[in-house]
Parts: sequence; C-alpha cells; structure tokens
Amino acid sequence: MEKLFIYNTLSRKKEEFKAINAPFLGMYVCGPTVYADVHLGNCRTFMSFDIIYRYLTHIGYKVRYVRNITDAGHLESDGDEGEDKVSKKAKLQQLEPMEIVQTYTVGFRDVMNLFNTLPPSIEPTATGHIIEQQEIAKKIMDNGLAYESNGTIYFDVEKYARSNNYTALTGRKLDELLENTRDLDGQSDKRGRLDFALWIKAKQEHLMKWPSPWGVGFPGWHIECSAMSTKYLGEQFDIHGGGMDLQATHHTNEIAQNVAYCGKSPANYWIHTNMLTVNGQKMSKSLGNSFLPMELFTGNHPLLKKGFSPMAVRFFMMQTHYRSTLDFSNEALEASEKAYHRLMESYKLLQTLKASDSSSEDVAALERACYDAMNDDFNTPVLIAHLFEAIRMINSANDGKLKLTQADLDLLKAIYQHFVFDVMGLKKEEESGKANTALEGVMKLVLELRAKAKANKDFATSDEIRNKLAEVNIQVKDGKEGASWNL
Repeated sequence: MEKLFIYNTLSRKKEEFKAINAPFLGMYVCGPTVYADVHLGNCRTFMSFDIIYRYLTHIGYKVRYVRNITDAGHLESDGDEGEDKVSKKAKLQQLEPMEIVQTYTVGFRDVMNLFNTLPPSIEPTATGHIIEQQEIAKKIMDNGLAYESNGTIYFDVEKYARSNNYTALTGRKLDELLENTRDLDGQSDKRGRLDFALWIKAKQEHLMKWPSPWGVGFPGWHIECSAMSTKYLGEQFDIHGGGMDLQATHHTNEIAQNVAYCGKSPANYWIHTNMLTVNGQKMSKSLGNSFLPMELFTGNHPLLKKGFSPMAVRFFMMQTHYRSTLDFSNEALEASEKAYHRLMESYKLLQTLKASDSSSEDVAALERACYDAMNDDFNTPVLIAHLFEAIRMINSANDGKLKLTQADLDLLKAIYQHFVFDVMGLKKEEESGKANTALEGVMKLVLELRAKAKANKDFATSDEIRNKLAEVNIQVKDGKEGASWNL
C-alpha cells in the first residue's frame, strides 16, 4: 500500500510530513450551519474533503467519514452572544426551527449532489446529540476546568492554559490573545476574557432549548463537534478538518475541550482549506461579490458573463491546492471550462486509439507521478498537470507521432478511471451547454462535408470550415482515424 503524507499543521513547519499506515482511518469535517443557502466557500471545503475521502478509499483505507450538521448552538457571535441562527431565521419566517433545518439541509445535499460529492459515512446533527454534549460538559466540570455561572457552563481557558498549550493549533501566544480580547464589562458571567460556553442558559423566548442539570438551555457551538467526533470516531482519530476560518476559535476550543474531557487531543492531523477571493478581493455579501452555487451555474449574477456547469466549477476548484487562496474570475472559470472539456474529449479519443506493437512512452511512470502528487498532501494541481501529459500522449498517438501498446492504452484508461473519475470525482456531462446531443449531430455533418471537400482536393473549402469553427472556439484536429473536434 502506498504511504500517504499529510502536512501536520501543528508542526508549523512545511517540510515536516508524517506517514499514515493504519488500514482504518477516521475523518471528521465540520459541516454546514443550516440556516442559509450553502456558499461557495463551504462548497470548496466539502469538495476538497470529498477528494481526500475518495483518494483514501481508492488506495485501500477503510474510511469512516463523519460530517456534522450544525442545527443548534451556533450564535450570531463567536463570543456566545446573540440569537441562535436557526432560531432567528425561524422567528423571521414564522416557522418551526426544524422546518428551517430541513429546508437548508435538503438544499445543501442537493448542491453537494450537483458537484458529485459522495455522502459521508455518518452525518450526525447537533440536536441529535444533546445528552452527549451535556455529559462532556459535566466531565470537564468534574475535572476542574469548567464552572457554572447563572445556569451557563463556561470553559476556564486560563486555568487550562497553565498546564496545556491552548494555542497549539495556531502557534499564537496566549498573552496576545488576551490583549486583543475586550475586557469584561462587569455584566458578563465569565471569569476570563477567553472563556467560552459549553452550555448556555436559555432565555424564555429562545426556541431551541433542552432540560439539563443546570436548567433549561442549549449547547455551545464548539462542544457539538467534540461530542459527535468522540462518539463516532473515538477519543483520538486521524483527520479533522474544515475551513481555515475555524482554526483560531472553533478548532482551538475543540482541542481544549477534548483534552479537558479525556486527556487527548482529538485528531492527529488538522487539515484546513483556504478562502475564496473574487478578482483579488475577499468574497463577501457587503462587497456584492459573493456567489451562491446556483448563481454560478445559471450565470445570473452581475459579475458573471455566463453560467458554468457544476463539473467545470469542480475542476476549477481543483486547479488550486486546498491550502492556497482560490481567486474567482470569469477568465479563470472559462479557462477551466475549456481544460475540463479537453480532458473529457481526450478520454473519448482514447477509446478509439489502435494499439501499436511497440511503445515509445513510459505510461507506468505517468501513473506513479499521479500517485506521488496525491500522496504529497493531496496535490490536485500537480495531478492535473500529469493528466494533461496523458492528454498529450493520447493526441500524439492519434496523430501518429508516438506508439502505444495495448497495455499502454489500458493503463491510460485506468489512469482516467482512477484519477479523473474516482478520485477527482469528475463526470462526463452530456448536457453541459457545450457538448450536447444536437451539437454532436451538427459537428458530425460538418466534418463529413469537410472530409468530402478534402477528398475532392477542395482545400480552400476544407480550410474555411476549420477556420470558421475556430472563430466560435471549436477546434478541429486531423488524425489517422479522421478528424476530431473539441471546445
């Protein structure tokens, strides 16, 4: 079995990689808060972990992939203030909170399905694990690292930090965090400025609340992930992930909770996806440059020239490493769309190639390079570069410029199946707005007319057909088996 290397963010050193050799892998990813439509930043995170899940499964690991649904406890502020986001939406729309949860959970899954992401092994909800969250809060109190104040249970960060590294995940200094946190105003029930709620006393008007040993209340945001990851993956598992915005607060507090609860940091490896920008600017509603997935598909947004298919967008997101900033622009999306179609067209061409008696290419080395790219922190941009080397081989073989044996052709087909379809999760889009059935029929007729012109030595007409097609971004290529086309 191939060794898998993952960058350990706790080390803070890029050159330090660790090897996972266990046949079973536990992976927990912080899922969506279901009070609004899923945004593209979420989509990028979940697509990145979908590829990780697919690859780990492909190379032989048995993966238990847990991705939670946050349907309670996530307030308007990370400072344990404001309303629960689901409850707030329910009040505005005069609905039951679980109607809001159901609507946006279904919407989230529909979008993930459009992007061809695999469902997780387990998709638990915060509201389904209230008892587990209460039990963890009790144990942390018993261990002397949490306290009750007017019915709310707070985690004592400064007491925890005396014997543990609270900022292990970010490498920041505790003194800096304290300096950048506002002083308690005398009205707060907290003892320390960095303390966070494990369980929150509910006001009478609060919709989502449950009985507890400390009175009626609801869970804090951070404790839900500790409860669900521990229940389904154990006290310590392999991979924990989410967007980089979760690193400094949510995941830092998760680690503290787990250590205070059972004495162990929850995960061996922390993987965080980077942010999205638009034309170099941070994506945000206030700037008017944020996209919902359906706006991207339809093109119904002021910043978009046209719509892009889900597979073209998925391919676009994989062209940048998950830890790097990804910048959206019409030009970048259009380039990715063309590249995606080249990949699909080459696969179609591969099915028509005839084998030679000898080989002039090392296809096995190409396959090893694809595995090396994915073993190096799931490096999809490098993988894509290798796949375009496969395209070169296919096109050159079609042009008669190199020889490929039947074993070579079979291995190229396996590379496509394993890396393009199984790992990258791309699929052929018959109705993509580019390569639909009608266009296929028209192009077949056009290429037949061009072939007749060439057979009659009417090269002027043949060239004119090719040039006119090029003007509308349809490329015609002549090969031993006849002419082919792509967009």
